[in-house]
Amino acid sequence: MKLKEIYQKEIAKKLQTELCLTNIWQVPHLRCVKVNLGIGSLMKESKDYSGLEKNLALITGQKPALRRAHKSISNFKLRKGMPVGLMVTLRGERMFDFVERLIGVVLPRIRDFRGISKRSFDGRGNYSLGMHDQSVFPEINPDEAVKNRGLEITFVTTAQTNEAGEKLLSAFGFPFKK
Repeated sequence: MKLKEIYQKEIAKKLQTELCLTNIWQVPHLRCVKVNLGIGSLMKESKDYSGLEKNLALITGQKPALRRAHKSISNFKLRKGMPVGLMVTLRGERMFDFVERLIGVVLPRIRDFRGISKRSFDGRGNYSLGMHDQSVFPEINPDEAVKNRGLEITFVTTAQTNEAGEKLLSAFGFPFKK
């Protein structure tokens, strides 16, 4: 059974009773998943980020959007309009497929993995996960990887508190540290 079906049939009812909510529509759910990849230092060296763009498209299943600098910062040798990152926003089926793949395949492939920290909630139930290496995704061929780059993955939920967001993500199967 897919993660979306499991959420609708089992997790939502369980969360409603755990959080003492009167209406099923008050139950927190995933709104979107944002995947960010910084390319700042690569722009100083070669100005070619097509390999990173291809890798991020393989990981997420959709073409990433290029993010440019809004203003110049001289200490970083950054000029307004220079590319600084790639971003993908996942919603719907692609979001649930990505989360399912992340929990079941990617996180167990991380070397010396002992769980993810509970301290990365933002105060409103959203969770950010930083990964040091994108080669743990099975879609990436480590021989063809340009350079090991980290990813930031943000799970945007409708939860109002960190506790509700943590219960939602735990119900999905996120391996939080004890």
